[in-house]
Amino acid sequence: MHQECVATESWIRPASIGAQAVVVGAGIAGIAAARVLADWFETVILLERDFLHDAPTYRTGTPQARHPHVLLLGGQRALQELFPALDSDFIAAGSVPLQVNRDLREELPDGRRIPQRDLGLTCFALTRPRLEYMLRQRLAQQPNIIIQDGTRVVDLLAEPNGRRIKAIRCEGVTDNRSQILPADLVVDASGRGQLTVGYLMATGRPFQQTEINIDIGYSTAVLDVPEDVSRDWKAVITHNKAPYLSRRAVILPIEGNRWLMTALGYRDDHPPAEWSEILSFLQHLTTRTIYDAVSKLRPKDRVARFGLPASVWRHFEGVADFPDNLLPIGDAICRFNPAYGQGMSVAAKEAALLRRVLATHAPAPDPFSGLSRAFLREVGSFIETPWTMAALPDLAFPEVRGERPADLNRSLAFQHALMRLAGHDEEVQRLRTEVWHMLKPPSVLRAPEIARRVEAEMAETVYA
Repeated sequence: MHQECVATESWIRPASIGAQAVVVGAGIAGIAAARVLADWFETVILLERDFLHDAPTYRTGTPQARHPHVLLLGGQRALQELFPALDSDFIAAGSVPLQVNRDLREELPDGRRIPQRDLGLTCFALTRPRLEYMLRQRLAQQPNIIIQDGTRVVDLLAEPNGRRIKAIRCEGVTDNRSQILPADLVVDASGRGQLTVGYLMATGRPFQQTEINIDIGYSTAVLDVPEDVSRDWKAVITHNKAPYLSRRAVILPIEGNRWLMTALGYRDDHPPAEWSEILSFLQHLTTRTIYDAVSKLRPKDRVARFGLPASVWRHFEGVADFPDNLLPIGDAICRFNPAYGQGMSVAAKEAALLRRVLATHAPAPDPFSGLSRAFLREVGSFIETPWTMAALPDLAFPEVRGERPADLNRSLAFQHALMRLAGHDEEVQRLRTEVWHMLKPPSVLRAPEIARRVEAEMAETVYA
């Protein structure tokens, strides 16, 4: 088992609340959580099943990494709090700065597009492997963090009453060498893994979950950016609209002067695997922008495909006797529809919540008492907004299975009117963008004056 960044001496912060914390999973959620815990524990061990290389490479545990990943501004700022001067790292890594919304061509289902106004906000576009590698390099600068790859977690070892985890049993993926790691705190950032779920089921702790059976499919190609064409955008998204239009597509710039072009569709309308057939798929979008941009290009490698049967939100906050020192985070709690680009930013924001909850509990005689309950309650409240923003348009497809709110049609009408209004109302465009990027709460869009404008747009559409 390879180990990166082994602490060479005892390093105890004044605020230390425990000897050792263990984080399972070295994706964005795990990296961010490990950085938070480094301020509160003498040693933090970050376990990863995959082997991590000294370069940005794709790995087995993240098959979705070959597809576009968006770090929304709220997530970007949360990571910047943990890793200062991160903007410089983005530039050094070759990521593409995007002026929001100046550099994005956002095309609506009716063929119109949102004006490309410069809102004074900058985000960065890059591949997920490059982002993970960049953050791991920063993490390696923390003297009390050990990154141990090639390690699978076998079991959680708990106290007799099951209320606290004492240690993790793990083993090497190649040599099966067993190891027991004592843990004052365990963070489950294993994503699609079953660590927390398995423990709760094995110990008779049932939980509820919300599931939306979206059955979404992706096809992504890596393309060299053509130099001989003038264009007024760096990125493009062509929206779909339920219930009659399943297809959407996006072009996102990445490091190395390349594009990621992704086509996606729901249910029986997944995009094909062959490039020639993908081009035919793109011709049936509501605009020709993406087709015209890529039709004369050829992928640099095979087309990558990915599918997700369902979005799942596990309501761990409802488990009364959840272990005090077991904290799931990221996809271990909620797996979003990746079409909306929320997952990495939600994980980063959850790490910020973890930091806040730890700061609140640290002065207590027993900092771990009620820790998971407080954290999961905060996370549950936070997830409600991005989950709802993604769930509403998904549930508009009749074939998608999931519990529909009673006001679904009105909520969808409000969202569609808001999108149209952003096309000719700069204030609404800014607020819509800030809400989507997790910079402001959605309540700003329900403020009386904004709501009045949206209602007027809805009425104009109905009676036009």
